Amino acid sequence: MASRSKARGMLPVLRTDSPDFEKEFEHLVDRRHSDVDDVEKVVRKIVERVRDGGDDELLALVRKHDHSKIAKIEQLEVTNAEMEEAGELIDPADRAALGKSAMRVREFHRKRIPSSWEVREEGGGTFGHRVRPLERVGIYVPGGQAAYPSSVIMNAVPASVVEVPEIIMATPALPDGTVRPEVLIAAKVAGVHRIFKMGGAQAVAALAYGTETVPRVDKIVGPGNVYVATAKRLVFGDVAIESEAGPSEVLIIADRSATPAWLAADLISQAEHDELASAILITTANAMVTRVQDQIAKQLKSLDRASVAKQSLAKRSAIIVAKKMEECIELSNRYAPEHLVISVDDPEPISKQITNAGAIFLGHYTPVAVGDYIAGPNHVLPTGGTARFFSPLGVDDFLKRTSVTRFEPPKLRELGADVIRLAEMEGFTGHGTSIDLRLQKIRRARREREAARDADAEAEV
Repeated sequence: MASRSKARGMLPVLRTDSPDFEKEFEHLVDRRHSDVDDVEKVVRKIVERVRDGGDDELLALVRKHDHSKIAKIEQLEVTNAEMEEAGELIDPADRAALGKSAMRVREFHRKRIPSSWEVREEGGGTFGHRVRPLERVGIYVPGGQAAYPSSVIMNAVPASVVEVPEIIMATPALPDGTVRPEVLIAAKVAGVHRIFKMGGAQAVAALAYGTETVPRVDKIVGPGNVYVATAKRLVFGDVAIESEAGPSEVLIIADRSATPAWLAADLISQAEHDELASAILITTANAMVTRVQDQIAKQLKSLDRASVAKQSLAKRSAIIVAKKMEECIELSNRYAPEHLVISVDDPEPISKQITNAGAIFLGHYTPVAVGDYIAGPNHVLPTGGTARFFSPLGVDDFLKRTSVTRFEPPKLRELGADVIRLAEMEGFTGHGTSIDLRLQKIRRARREREAARDADAEAEV
């Protein structure tokens, strides 16, 4: 039996008992590797132009690549008047939904904010961590013809929660130089301080290096296309980034209790993001294959972004038929998905065996969409298998920790000899000398105190 077939549907079908399965599955797992050499050449030139040319180059690139009619550099920043107008234009129900989303995300991130701490030891030893927010961060939000107010909330709220002093947002404007009102209102409820109408690699470069108008930030977070992701990678080191965000992806583990129409909808909900998005269903129910394929075909007929979803489903997605649930779990951990949906009646035991996933959605009534918009946990997640070692965006991404250590003479006298021994073990005699000189003074001071005590005792006699 061939491991890869269409089985009367759009998604390729893989079976774990096929001789070719491992090769086909590894092709799905290896989703981060693509030819981006040409993109990198273009992006590198853009980054260099903004870094070296400042406002003039930034404005020229915004007009060229964002297709914006903005004529002056001063028009890049959203004004208070524009914010007030956005409040009048947006539907009150939409504003309420954005407010509810921001409130729930804020409540989630407030649950565990790291704090400074200090430990004091006998003998005068002190050590600890001082936790402070970054001074200025940049939030990148895709825009132009599309609107992503949820990205504004998910990226900006954790920074606001830890009181980053200045949160800067960059998003491309519409051709007429305006920004969609729902995006501006999302920025307001999320705690953004300043907004600049710029997108693409040029926006990343402006945030990373600063211009006469755009302030330089300490960290850039937020999703974007391949040009934005490449720019973030190129400026990393001069500025921090949260990770290299890749195309959206979902992996669903399902048994016979799942509803085929719901599974199809969950697969499509990720496939409609991008032609490079991945949507994978792993099931122990062989009968689910045809039912899900049929539902996908039916739902695509009324989907606004059907052309995008079809490419994702045909080229980057699959249905995998496994022999038992243990196989489903093992394959999921190997894939390390951005979103993992466990569509079974009792998902908890399975979730406890998951070691690699950006976000886990439990049960039949928890689609990824609730996490995208209103559940509370962040929807900025590790992609491309990086869930093996990266975590969702959170308050930690906007904090820095500084260690603090203090030794008084008794503590240095207690541990100094061990420091010298360890330094000599590594051949760093200068390290040992820095300890020994202080120990000599401590010993002299001790001898002087002892001599003074002896003199006082003799005087009393």
